Amino acid sequence: MKLGLVAGYSPATLSIPMDLIKQAESLGFTSVWTAEAWGSDAVSPAAWILAQTDRINVGTAIMQIPARTPAMAAMTAMTLYSLSAGRFILGLGPSGPQVVEGWHGVAYGRPLTRTKEYISIIRKIIERKERVTHEGYHYQLPYQGEGASGLGKPLKSILHGDPALKIYTASISPAGMKCAGEVADGVFPVWMNPERFDLFDEALQAGFGRAGGGKSLADFEIAPFVTTIVGDDLEKCRMPVKNSMALYIGGMGARDKNFYNDYAKRLGYEAAAVEIQNLYLSGKKAEAAAAVPDQLVDDVALVGPEDRIRDRLQAWKQAGSKRHVGSLLMAGGQPKALQVLAEEIL
Repeated sequence: MKLGLVAGYSPATLSIPMDLIKQAESLGFTSVWTAEAWGSDAVSPAAWILAQTDRINVGTAIMQIPARTPAMAAMTAMTLYSLSAGRFILGLGPSGPQVVEGWHGVAYGRPLTRTKEYISIIRKIIERKERVTHEGYHYQLPYQGEGASGLGKPLKSILHGDPALKIYTASISPAGMKCAGEVADGVFPVWMNPERFDLFDEALQAGFGRAGGGKSLADFEIAPFVTTIVGDDLEKCRMPVKNSMALYIGGMGARDKNFYNDYAKRLGYEAAAVEIQNLYLSGKKAEAAAAVPDQLVDDVALVGPEDRIRDRLQAWKQAGSKRHVGSLLMAGGQPKALQVLAEEIL
């Protein structure tokens, strides 16, 4: 099992934790991941980090699919991959309807259909086997729809891409996992209980089957985000995780369309998920965070005294030995946590 670092997206003032990233690189972490929501983008920080590091891979977790055309995403990925001598990883995700329609101003449509079309186009561009054409639900190349000039023609990328470039998707639902297994090289579950691979197994196997060619976990990486906070006060260490989970389970989506809420239920916390959402949508954010079960935090995060974290890491190491986890992506931004994980895993 490899280790990665989640750099995330910036708060109100743009900041990139270069000291932490360079520490991770020196300790042997293999990757660092940027992100975007509706503020700083994922690509600019990825380029910044690549320019200031030597060995560590840099990926986007995620670039929002509806924010860019497939061709633009391919151009960006090929450029960063070339400039960094192959250290860039393209992480993609469909985001959610509130962001897609409220921020980007485009229809949410069919997110998994869009993902499949998007990755198919990107791979065609990178492989350069022929001029790129595509006829799909979301994308048409050349475009011949309303307002078209009729002058569009199929093109082949001037820049030669490398088909070795990896493409990951962000997924947690069974349908999303099946899609990832079919078209991607890896997947980011936002959280994961290392002892509950059963939640993903059937869907991934179905996706591998659709991909054909004997695709399996040997060709695919599961890379969950794992918040890691070292400290003697266990309750204090749990609170940042509870605040984050309350936001996602309670407010990251409409009441009847919240993928994170559904996932919490599948993890075994149905009653808590309902309560968290009710509280959060009523404006009671502190109460929603308090309603996040301690056990849920302990299932998916690494928190508390150093010995406690080392003990819990045994479950993660066992999952790694089965290829149920390929990379543990540490979130939380604690230098001490980097050291503990490196000593235990690397």
